[in-house]
Amino acid sequence: MTATVFKNARMVLPGEVVLGSLQVDAGRIASVDGGGTSALQGIDLGGDYLLPGLVEIHTDNFERHLMPRPKVQWAEMPALLAHDAEIAAAGITTVLDALGVGEADVDSLRGSAWNRVLDTIDTCTERNLLRADHHLHVRCELPAPNTIDLFEPFHGHPRLSLISLMDHTPGQRQWENIEQARTYYTGKKGWSAEKFERQVAHAATLQAQYAEPHRAYFVDYCRTHGISLASHDDTTVAHVEQAHAEGAAMSEFPTTLAAAQAAHERGLLTVMGGPNVVRGGSHSGNVAAADLARRGLLDILSSDYVPGSLLSAVMRLVQDDILHLPQAVATVTRNPAKAAGMADRGELAPGLRADLVQVHMAELPDGGRQAVVRGVWREGQRVL
Repeated sequence: MTATVFKNARMVLPGEVVLGSLQVDAGRIASVDGGGTSALQGIDLGGDYLLPGLVEIHTDNFERHLMPRPKVQWAEMPALLAHDAEIAAAGITTVLDALGVGEADVDSLRGSAWNRVLDTIDTCTERNLLRADHHLHVRCELPAPNTIDLFEPFHGHPRLSLISLMDHTPGQRQWENIEQARTYYTGKKGWSAEKFERQVAHAATLQAQYAEPHRAYFVDYCRTHGISLASHDDTTVAHVEQAHAEGAAMSEFPTTLAAAQAAHERGLLTVMGGPNVVRGGSHSGNVAAADLARRGLLDILSSDYVPGSLLSAVMRLVQDDILHLPQAVATVTRNPAKAAGMADRGELAPGLRADLVQVHMAELPDGGRQAVVRGVWREGQRVL
């Protein structure tokens, strides 16, 4: 494999943006140099930004392709390939596919077995059919009776990088506002009003019976298997204190400022959604990600349910003078890579994987600017 030079690039480094060149050799970054280059051959980026490949630790996008409508299941391989293409087009070179386990509703995707999906990921990876590097983030719904049983196919899986602990019982955490929960479940899930009321009435019983023993099981699993642990939808300081005591490394989508502050004070990395930044607030009425960024409480951005929101959120934070570009880029590259235990990626630095994204800032008729992904390379090989 011959070396490749990326020249005339505005390279986003950990603390600065430098116009220069980057050389790739055998899938790794060989050198990062400011100024011009004498290399006649190479890829001329024409002054576009060169970013590390984005690292996505929590996206429901694969689930969306597997079940594009309520009760409509799609074939595993077409769903994975479509998801992977969308991920790569967003500049994401490493993705932790978030797959939920545990659901009392038998019609739900998260109440089904994941064996065929895992086999499909392995097959497509082995045959080099995927653009991004795929890993697993298992979202465990603690109050569901079948959570531990449905986790079985993931037990010891080499792609498992993260486990998060969820409790979507209406009346607390994400669904502290019951009406917000009603809108979500009757809208996105297609539940009738009667079904929603039945599920809410039953949810407290399930939580009381299963949440704590299931929580203890997964906390112990993470400790004994060296898997990163995340809490989910922390609302109170007590939620964060419990997660910290259990060894969690991340607080995903804290719903209040108090919870985000508590996470920061205890060393938990705070994860917020890219759509929250782009839309200017949470769709559930919770704390705004931009407000946390202003206070120095935002560590990681996740695309959540819109892959393209990662890059858009980065640019929004910069354009609104909330973060400098290297700071904003770190929330979607270096910080999530570190949180997932991936020390070989996330920066433009010699020795690291040559996962790269070319980003062009297009001028719009209204005077605004739009970030456009023009090229994506994984380990030095162009995938988009």
